[in-house]
Amino acid sequence: MNVLTSEAAQLKRAVSEAVDDLGPTLLDVSHRIHSTPETAFNEHQASSWLAEAAEAEGLQVQRPAFGMDTAFAADFGDPKLPRVAILSEYDALPDIGHGCGHNIIAAIGLGSALALARLGDRMPGAVRYVGTPAEERGCGKELLAHAGAWDGVDAAMMLHPANLDMKAVRTQYLADATVTFTGHTAHAALAAEAARSALDAVVLAYQALAQLRPHLKPTERISGVINEGGSTPNVTPETTVSSYFVRAATQSDLDVLKRRAEACFRGAAEATGCVLDVTWAGDDYRDMRINEPLADAYQANAESFGRVFTPYERFPIGGSDMSNVSHRVPVLHGIIASAPEDIQLHTRAFTAQGVSQMADRAVLDGAKALAMTAIDFLTDSQLRRRVRETFAAD
Repeated sequence: MNVLTSEAAQLKRAVSEAVDDLGPTLLDVSHRIHSTPETAFNEHQASSWLAEAAEAEGLQVQRPAFGMDTAFAADFGDPKLPRVAILSEYDALPDIGHGCGHNIIAAIGLGSALALARLGDRMPGAVRYVGTPAEERGCGKELLAHAGAWDGVDAAMMLHPANLDMKAVRTQYLADATVTFTGHTAHAALAAEAARSALDAVVLAYQALAQLRPHLKPTERISGVINEGGSTPNVTPETTVSSYFVRAATQSDLDVLKRRAEACFRGAAEATGCVLDVTWAGDDYRDMRINEPLADAYQANAESFGRVFTPYERFPIGGSDMSNVSHRVPVLHGIIASAPEDIQLHTRAFTAQGVSQMADRAVLDGAKALAMTAIDFLTDSQLRRRVRETFAAD
């Protein structure tokens, strides 16, 4: 049975007022996480700050959670009613820090969860607030799934900052490889013939992949970096390490492309006399199953704060481990503008925008809109039906 629209409206006003009251805390957490960037699986400070803020509001926080040291979880509300998961990400990128705005994601999730918790007995359902490590590398939400994080959840919700407002985002399959070449070291001038250069191997592999790229499908990508290439010109490098992301539109395409990439690695090893080790991350990132009813509900709520939306089909296809969650439960992965349109994700310029007035507004608008969308889902049985039907049909 639906809660009356007027009651839902009252709940929305209540969570909006709660976010305003929580504003100083949310912005403080966002700025602290921004100033202390921690990479995947190392987000000890960020996860602690978020968990402590939740505990200060009276939530019982489990930490660590679901087998991950830097994950946490808090459940509240009536477990017999529909349950939404509210997510916070908080890992940063190497070198450039929060160039993907995860400090904003973290604060939005925190604000949404705490605003819903402040409803107390008026909460029209249940909430699981989850801190989710390792989005940039490691596919953390898939690891959480293996430990049951999404069991008993009817929908999962989060917002990601970018340079536009969009109700959803498209993603593709992604595999993560660490490639190690091991050769033999020697004096680069006196005994070069005795060496087997791991640097030659890693450079040859990189060049081989460059020759492969013109023959890829438009939906396929291979990108990589050399993490370790040697330390001095006078010693032939014995070991090199490189990292690659391989992207494709489908799992079958990804499997084929992974084999083609491995052929480039093997050829480089054979040509240089080095030993090859290719380690693929345990779980591939999957494509996003967009749930239009949830996305539409979010857009309507965000538009009430004056936000103007761009069709998500115009935005480039990216990657996210939230996509893996979307294959298990209905997902909202909305996009909220926190930077001007000419500033792109994964740049130092986007990092610098992470504590701007525009970013702070995104934290507060996002927390409100996310909590309001959760209320829509929990109070509107017809919306839940459409969400379930869309998920089942995809």
